[in-house]
Parts: sequence; structure tokens; C-alpha cells
Amino acid sequence: MNVLFILLAILMFGFLIFIHEFGHYTAARIFRVTINEFAIGMGPKLLSRVSKKTGIRYSLRALPIGGYVAMVGEDEESDDPGALCAKPVWQRIIITAAGAAMNLLVGFLAMTVLVAATPTLGGTVVADFFDGATSSSYGLQIEDRILKIDDTRVHTATDLVYTIMHDARGPVDVTVERDGQTVVLADVQFPNFTEAGHVYGDRDFYVYAVEKTPLAVAHQAFWQSANTVQMIWDSLYDLVFGEYTVEDLSGPVGVTQAISEAAEQGSYNFGFMFVFISVNLGIFNLLPLPALDGGRLLFQVIELIFRRPVNRNVEGYIHFVGIMLLMLLMVFVTFQDITRLIQS
Repeated sequence: MNVLFILLAILMFGFLIFIHEFGHYTAARIFRVTINEFAIGMGPKLLSRVSKKTGIRYSLRALPIGGYVAMVGEDEESDDPGALCAKPVWQRIIITAAGAAMNLLVGFLAMTVLVAATPTLGGTVVADFFDGATSSSYGLQIEDRILKIDDTRVHTATDLVYTIMHDARGPVDVTVERDGQTVVLADVQFPNFTEAGHVYGDRDFYVYAVEKTPLAVAHQAFWQSANTVQMIWDSLYDLVFGEYTVEDLSGPVGVTQAISEAAEQGSYNFGFMFVFISVNLGIFNLLPLPALDGGRLLFQVIELIFRRPVNRNVEGYIHFVGIMLLMLLMVFVTFQDITRLIQS
């Protein structure tokens, strides 16, 4: 891998972490929470400065694998009127969710830019078939507008390709619009391909391009962003239910490798990787797991419903165990990443 692309990957990862923590920081400042430090990275300080106006320490730390906004009263009781624990629970929910919300927002904005810069936008109308296509023998025809694969609606060429890949590993029902009528084609079989031991469906036809207008760009950007969310959600679902295993996970080393490889392949692949990782960070942090933003949100929602907080010591122990488990997982996947890198 080119060193320049590796540095670019680290900068992208650091920028997305900054965006996440900036979301927490901005919401905390809006609600006048006392902040001790705003740090990007973990470990020893590389650069550090204390604002004379606010007293907040801004730090750049050595390891680009995280960051934090250290707020008074976040994990302990405090008499400071600006302490997080002294704020209404609805304000704390907004502050906790703001980091993930910023990652999702930046991902969606980047997707809009990416779609706007794409010369050709693909639709869902069949234009022609590949040589050796199988779906045509099951009733799919040129000029069919594909509406659904099984129960999943498709809106762009991107989510059409993904849905076939993920859902059409066996026979599927394909709903199309044909001559103004809705037609359901039962048990359509698409070709398959195997990658890294997993079987996927393979699109075997071309689609027509759609006219590139501002409305079409907005439509494509929205549904391609939604498709990115769906891809991440499906990956998590498949991991939980055994389609994938922890051996398929990647940590910071693997992610950096993937970003640098995408950068080498061109600006579009790099841009898509930026969108994917930004949205991934947002969704992952909202999972209701200890030590993640989603775990903190869960306790805050419980407090909102029952009108009293969970015992802070109990919550603190749960988050501590969660951090330890996440660190163990991080060590494991990083070891896997390095092993793959050495073997490749």
C-alpha cells in the first residue's frame, strides 16, 4: 500500500472521529454543560491547549482510534450547576445522540455530493441481459421496471444490485411494472458467485440510466444513503445470527487498509468508503451496548420513562465491563488484521 494513501486513510478516520465528538461538544455547549477536555485520539497528548475564555482543554492524542468530550458529571455526581448530571434528561439524550447524528448527517451530505458528481445515474428498468443470463428464462423482460425483490422495494440501480446480491442467493419473487400493470414473477433464479466463503446473488442484466436532474440527484442520494444504512444493518443482523463470524470483522488496521485501497482505486471508491464508514460509525454508536452512546441512551430513556435515574454505580460498572469487552474485541480484530496483512 502506498504510504500517502495510508496517511489519507488515517486522516479520514480521524476526521470522522472529530465529526462525532464535535456533535457531542456542540450539543453540550448549547446546553451550557461544563467541559474539561475535547480530545481527538487516545493515549498520550501530542498537542494540547487550554482556552482562556472557556477553560476547555483541546487535545490531539497519539492513537487515532477514538476521542472524547470530558464533561463534568458525566460518570460521577457533581455540585457544578453546569454538570451533565444536573441537566434535564431530554437534554442529556440530545447530547448523547448528537455524535452519531453528526456522523449520519455528514454521511448523507457526502452521498449527495458523490451522486451529484457521478456522470450516470442508474435506474431499475431492464435495458438488456448479459450473455448467459438466467433471470430472463424465469420471465424477466426488457423494459420491466423492477419494483421489489421478494418484499424489499428497490429505487435505484445501487439498491437493486445490493438486494439481488444479499437476498437472491436462491429463488426470489420479483415484482415488476410491465405495460402499466404490476406483475409478480415467482421463483426467479439469478446467477450466484462465491467470495470469501459466502454465496451471493449476481445481477445478470443492464439497466437504463435516468435523466440527471436536481430531483433525480436528491432521489438517488436519499435512497443510496438508505441503502447504505440497510447494508450496515444487514451485516450486523447476519453477524448476530451466524451468517458471518468474528473472524470476518476488521479493526482500525483493516479499516485503514480498506480506505487506502479504495483511495488507490479512485475518488468515487474513496468517497463511497467515506460515506460507508461515517454512516457505520453513526449506527454502531447507537447500538444499545454498554460503553457505547446507545448504551448510555438506553439508561437515559429508562430514566425518562420511570422518572428516576438508574443507580450511577450500577450503570458505571456496566459501562466499565462493556469497555473492557470492547477493548478485548478490538485487540482480537486488530490481531486478525495484522495477520491478514502479513499473509497477503
